[in-house]
Amino acid sequence: MEFVKKNYAGIALCLCIAVPAWFLGKLVPVVGGPVFAIIAGMIITLLIKDKSRFSSGITFTSKKVLQYAVILLGFGLNLATILKTGKQSLPVIVSTIATSLIVAFALCKLMKIPSKISTLIGVGSSICGGSAIAATAPVIEADDEEIAQSISVIFLFNVVAALIFPTLGGALGLSNEGFGLFAGTAVNDTSSVTAAASAWDGIHNSNTLDTATIVKLTRTLAIIPITLVLAFVRMRREKKSSDSTGSEKKIDFKKIFPMFIIYFIVASIITTVVTTVFAGNLTVLDGANSVFGFLKDLSKFFIIMAMAAIGINTNIVKLVKTGGKPIFMGFCCWVAIAAVSLIMQHMIGVW
Repeated sequence: MEFVKKNYAGIALCLCIAVPAWFLGKLVPVVGGPVFAIIAGMIITLLIKDKSRFSSGITFTSKKVLQYAVILLGFGLNLATILKTGKQSLPVIVSTIATSLIVAFALCKLMKIPSKISTLIGVGSSICGGSAIAATAPVIEADDEEIAQSISVIFLFNVVAALIFPTLGGALGLSNEGFGLFAGTAVNDTSSVTAAASAWDGIHNSNTLDTATIVKLTRTLAIIPITLVLAFVRMRREKKSSDSTGSEKKIDFKKIFPMFIIYFIVASIITTVVTTVFAGNLTVLDGANSVFGFLKDLSKFFIIMAMAAIGINTNIVKLVKTGGKPIFMGFCCWVAIAAVSLIMQHMIGVW
């Protein structure tokens, strides 16, 4: 009861923003519900003079609901199908992820861009946009403005990619399979991958959407090792800091270690086991797929709710003033990923 009394106002505010943002995202998938939610949150916060009664619920939504969203995302991943169908794309996926992270790290050092924003942009560009940022942010303790900055950068190049990649692929003479691999590895967010692949299918009367989606889901699995590595690095840093100061500060490994990623893995395993065991029973399988589909949609809605909360906690003026360097970093990551994806395709003979 105390929890409800303390948090209901902020959660209700985020919910009121998330519902229309969800439908707008359906109407304009290339933009997506999370971006609509962040923008709406940033505008609405300018109209609220006193946010004190909302603050607790907003914080809960931006932190805990975001983690619940990542856990539920696991119910949309059948590991057996992804690994079986997506294994051909693994060399390209690994190469593009490594490229993005290296570019982000180099620019972080050269341009003095805050490390947390650099990490979020590098991970968001290389893995799966908003979902990867949602998974990574709690591990590195990124604040709401850093998350909003990173999501905004990812969104910008999502839109550009969805608009120009079908034409670029045609000009380069990509095959249908080649463009599916290109879209799945070089476009950041799932909605934009879908938009780009659907546009290609409309132009070429093909069926690259399935290929692009499988490749994109295979990329999503990289959330697991990336977040675990970041958690390990953070533990090392905190231990080193504690040792250097000679203090006996106790490191809370439970707080640092991303338990929600373990639950994400468990959710993926449940989906895989159920769909494998009941593969021959269409009645049970259809029911299970309906449940998993609902949980996956709920995950997307929770992300939109969390982005609404993050928007409310974001200073839009500061965001615009500090946006130049992160946008440049996002551009460099995006171009590098696209180039490496095409080079790797040429090397393995998919082009």
